[in-house]
Amino acid sequence: MSLGNVAINADYSWDAGERARLLQSPIVPETRRLAGGTSAIGAVFIVVNAALGAGLLNFPAAFSAAGGVTAGIVLQLVLLLFIISGLVILAYCADACSERTYQEVVRGICGRVTGVFCEILIAVYTFGTCIAFFIIIGDQLEKLLGAMMHSLPDSNIPWYADRKFTITVTGLLFILPLSLPREISVQKYASSVSVLGTCYVTFIVIYRCVQPTSEPPSDSAIHSASSWIAVFNAVPTICFGYQCHVSSVPVYGSMQRQDIRHWMFIVTTAMFIALCVYTGTGVCGYLLFGSGVNQDILLSFPSDDIPVAVARAFIILCVLTSYPILHYCGRAVLEGLWLRFTSQEAGEEPARERRRRIFQTMTWFVLTLLLALFIPDIGRVISLIGGLAACFIFIFPGLCLINLKLSEIQEQKSRSWWALLVYGVTMVTIGAFIFGQTTTKAIFVDLMD
Repeated sequence: MSLGNVAINADYSWDAGERARLLQSPIVPETRRLAGGTSAIGAVFIVVNAALGAGLLNFPAAFSAAGGVTAGIVLQLVLLLFIISGLVILAYCADACSERTYQEVVRGICGRVTGVFCEILIAVYTFGTCIAFFIIIGDQLEKLLGAMMHSLPDSNIPWYADRKFTITVTGLLFILPLSLPREISVQKYASSVSVLGTCYVTFIVIYRCVQPTSEPPSDSAIHSASSWIAVFNAVPTICFGYQCHVSSVPVYGSMQRQDIRHWMFIVTTAMFIALCVYTGTGVCGYLLFGSGVNQDILLSFPSDDIPVAVARAFIILCVLTSYPILHYCGRAVLEGLWLRFTSQEAGEEPARERRRRIFQTMTWFVLTLLLALFIPDIGRVISLIGGLAACFIFIFPGLCLINLKLSEIQEQKSRSWWALLVYGVTMVTIGAFIFGQTTTKAIFVDLMD
């Protein structure tokens, strides 16, 4: 779900001949090795951390929307084939153009216009994810404070326990100070907190499901989708949950052993771990609450459940450390666009850069906070930005593969050349369909309801 590091782009002025020369040799003949780079185990951990996140809370509701356990699992497995292949394609293209961030790879292979469009979508995606983080904070704090004040009737709940007040205060006291610095030093600690928190949530949901006293609500459970179209209701959540493609390119570029086959093993292992976590939460959460499961699985549990309260605290801590990272990613992309279109150099005077950074951060913070205060649940945000996640998983990797193959100069096209070209077209087509279907539904059904 998370994006990791997004560097500010430099404006590379390649001519057409130089760009074509670079793209004609997409695979380096020998494995490249980077001294002091990331190990294979470290790369697996980083990719897993990039995938696991807030989307985990929405998976039981996604299984319910898809029509049950079977439909949810099958849909995940089908999409995982494209998710893994997209990660491999991005590494393949990164070798071709010698770039080490997602947007620079897209820019280097697909051209300036597509690269700018990709950067704008990254900014919008991170903005939407930050809104989802605020909603999660409000939901979980509401339950935690409700547990501490369970003896009071609803009409006597004090003003300081109001959801809008808790979101605002938490944002001002913790998130805003962490978002203002130029560099996010807490980033190295956020990874372990995020993974620990999501794994604990999965453990609690599975534990509650297998308890002898638990009784799955068979009367409210759905065992099959009402129609084949209903299965697509789960696509935004799955795309949002597994979207780690933006941060995968710098991970590949930092590896000790930069080899496509080695990278394929790493991402397959990482996605298998993510599959186990997401499926465990989705299946057990759905079996526990059936079609009545909340968009946020933790909200379906009672407020006085102590282990679940610990899970709420973990999720809040995870969000508090993840919001500044996602904001930093979006701000870096916006800063890169600003510098490029105003023809300014990155090394300007510190006072001017500081004023612009504070303005960008304050604007980002206020807008995400205001939208979170008036959006009722996380499911509506995920349904909207899940379509954008499909762009990063399907459309841009597919476009890169198409442009890469078309740039190759061959007198006679081989079967593998045609197969890769057709696969790239297939990815773009599927991605465009998912983006159009989920975004249209999110706008006209979720947001306007």
